[in-house]
Amino acid sequence: MNTVCVYCGSSDKIEEGFLLAADEMGRALSDRGLNLVYGAGNTGMMGRLADAVIENGGQAIGIIPKIFETPELMHDGLSELHVVEDMHARKALMAKLADAFIALPGGFGTFEELFEILTWSQIGLHSKPIGVLNVDEYFAPMLALIEHARSEGFIYSEHRELLISEPEPTELLDKLMEYQQPKDLDRWVHRREVS
Repeated sequence: MNTVCVYCGSSDKIEEGFLLAADEMGRALSDRGLNLVYGAGNTGMMGRLADAVIENGGQAIGIIPKIFETPELMHDGLSELHVVEDMHARKALMAKLADAFIALPGGFGTFEELFEILTWSQIGLHSKPIGVLNVDEYFAPMLALIEHARSEGFIYSEHRELLISEPEPTELLDKLMEYQQPKDLDRWVHRREVS
């Protein structure tokens, strides 16, 4: 694992505790010599995450679509910056560069990116580890919904195992490093039962 893609919120209207969690994640990444790839934002958790990586001697790679290439939104101190055509190109390049994926608290964009990369793993497009940093139980309702979907048969048990959740950055990174892809991941495609 060399490069970790982090999805997170860019809102300026959030509690300081979330920003401090972004700081901690940035330091944890750079302490381990892991590169950050993220959406190149300068605001909210995105900005704090990148700042923490850079200030701690790490590499921060930003991928931003042209629509967001503005001084108000784009980080101007990144190690590497890619400006791409659109959101689809942004997500594809982030996925290509990353060896693992982490979601920090965020809104619609973070949820969408997390569930897309989970779905890509579910259908076999990649086998990279995926986790959420469950700061102050932020993701508890989402994790409960996923468990509800599993209990109702919409998600197989092995698909639930694709998502790792931890409250602390170092613990989450440890789990991502140890990740082993679940067995029988494609049984839903072939509609076979596991013995």
